[in-house]
Amino acid sequence: MLDISAHDLAVQTGAHILAEGGERICGETVIDSRAVTPGSLFVAFAGEKSDGNAYALSALEAGAAAVVLSGAPGQELLAYADGCGRTVLRAEGDDCEEFLLRLASSERSRHPEWLVVGVTGSVGKTTTKDMLAAVLSAGFATHATVGNYNNLIGMPLTLLNTPEGADALVLEMGMDGLGQIGRMARAARPTLAVITNVGVSHLALLETRENIARAKAEIISGMQARGAIEPTLVLTSANDYTGFIVDAFARPAGVRALTVGTRAEDFVRQGAVTLHEDATTSAQIIFADGTDSELSLSIPGMSAVLDAMLSLAIARCAGVDEAAAIQALASLKPTAMRLDIRTSKAGVRVIDDSYNASPASMASSLAVLASMACAGRRFAVLGEMLELGRDERQMHACVGAYAAALGLDMIVCIGGERAAAIAEGARTVGASDDVLLVFGSVSDALAALAPVLCEGDLLLAKASRGSGLDLFVKGVLL
Repeated sequence: MLDISAHDLAVQTGAHILAEGGERICGETVIDSRAVTPGSLFVAFAGEKSDGNAYALSALEAGAAAVVLSGAPGQELLAYADGCGRTVLRAEGDDCEEFLLRLASSERSRHPEWLVVGVTGSVGKTTTKDMLAAVLSAGFATHATVGNYNNLIGMPLTLLNTPEGADALVLEMGMDGLGQIGRMARAARPTLAVITNVGVSHLALLETRENIARAKAEIISGMQARGAIEPTLVLTSANDYTGFIVDAFARPAGVRALTVGTRAEDFVRQGAVTLHEDATTSAQIIFADGTDSELSLSIPGMSAVLDAMLSLAIARCAGVDEAAAIQALASLKPTAMRLDIRTSKAGVRVIDDSYNASPASMASSLAVLASMACAGRRFAVLGEMLELGRDERQMHACVGAYAAALGLDMIVCIGGERAAAIAEGARTVGASDDVLLVFGSVSDALAALAPVLCEGDLLLAKASRGSGLDLFVKGVLL
């Protein structure tokens, strides 16, 4: 949490003081005036739908010690601030995004004792972040990214709102372009970092997987030691861009690189894995020193095992007791909309994985659907995968072919041309029209399927967030 004077705030961020009050800024940093508490800092972003500058006066009236504007102030705001001893600043260049990053960097400098762990990757970031927070909590007072606060605004807000007494931070870093993760990493300066994988998410924006790898590797640019813990990057050995990241970025920066996977030389190695019919997963985990442990997860699927191995590698680097870390993972529950299994009033089990999707995560979730015990029928309700670029039709077709090869009872495709491509892919491996249903909208699919779902049926809902499949899940669960 912040504890800073208006003068120091301006010096550290380049913001211009328009009205200076005597009250110190002590509390949370917020971008929503409704979240203001006495002593907090309100940062006014000028968004497309709402201009935060219009709420600056409301923020001061609610008790904010200071507001930071991204435009010219009104006289009423300045008069109110002068009258009650509050501070009004204007971000340099009206760039509140850069203001937050500079302030986060300054706050990071105030806390060299923090163990900061950064996590990025094409898929699996949030699950890995949750697992990292769980294992580190076994040895540290840990603060972690909440929800999807993983961008150039959310990441610095997470850091700035670290509670007093915390000594470890887990910061998720997403991106939709080159340069963004680097800016976050240089502000947060992690000692330990994870790149879950380099896939095809954002291929439409970055054009090549090498560019995606370069964007993810930017996390290395801010890494620094913390006491005896040297800067260490953990990756998956099976990903075909791991070697590129290690050779081109980690080694030149003096960052140690460790891998997890199935190879004998991996720092954490996967042994036998069992996907249980009750949607739990167990695995043998073998460390480089020869010690091994049995891992049990309430999160289903092979991808969960890989995410757990990444978190256990970080726990080892941080000195967390191995048994405590294993137990922390065993107690972890799935995050909402990420392989979150719930049962409707009618007795239909729903695997809600509607938050995001890529070809790899689609395949992983479909494998979970096929492996779980089911007294009724298995339904795969698949929406569109977004931002895949020029090969998106082929990628959707491959997902459909894989779903059909699993012998599911029903494959439901929702959307436009991408959904049609899923269906076409399913037909190439023999799926009949009795098995395939294609709908143009979530509402049409829900209207057709809800009446025919029965007790004992098992349904997977999987798509990119923009497809709105969460609304389908809500409708089924009613």
